[in-house]
Amino acid sequence: MGTVPPFSELIAATTRTAAHLETRDGYMPEDPAFLNWRAGKPVSAPAGAAWYDLVREHTARGVEFRRARIVSEPLAAYIRFEYESTPFNVAAGEQIRWLPRHTAPGLLVPLADFWLFDDRLVRFGFFAGDGTFLRHDLCDDPEVLRSCAQVFERVWCRATPHDEYRPA
Repeated sequence: MGTVPPFSELIAATTRTAAHLETRDGYMPEDPAFLNWRAGKPVSAPAGAAWYDLVREHTARGVEFRRARIVSEPLAAYIRFEYESTPFNVAAGEQIRWLPRHTAPGLLVPLADFWLFDDRLVRFGFFAGDGTFLRHDLCDDPEVLRSCAQVFERVWCRATPHDEYRPA
């Protein structure tokens, strides 16, 4: 579909829901907030003020942000960092659920993380083996959209809300 617009443009065109499925055990190994956390410093707001402001802005106009994380247990270091920093996302208005990988085999999850915007557009995220971000691709193929929407809902229904999830 050509050039992938920034997330801010994709969410601005969204009217109902933005659903994010995360499936990896590690992201962005050089993320300064993660490196500080690994060094024993208190968890900070890793996404930065701009992300939390964006979530607040769009949830205020009625867009529902849902994020489901499929994770290995025990949690990998980066996912532990995400778990400890998730209250910042929740405070901004995101709903977040966790699904241990060992409970997900029958769900047939796509091989890439994605954001699904109003069941009309999906943005896939691709990462290197070490978690380094590579690129985003957009897709508006109705069959792919339907598949992503269905798998996200199956994961969401099986996953545990953040305030109830206790990592193994």
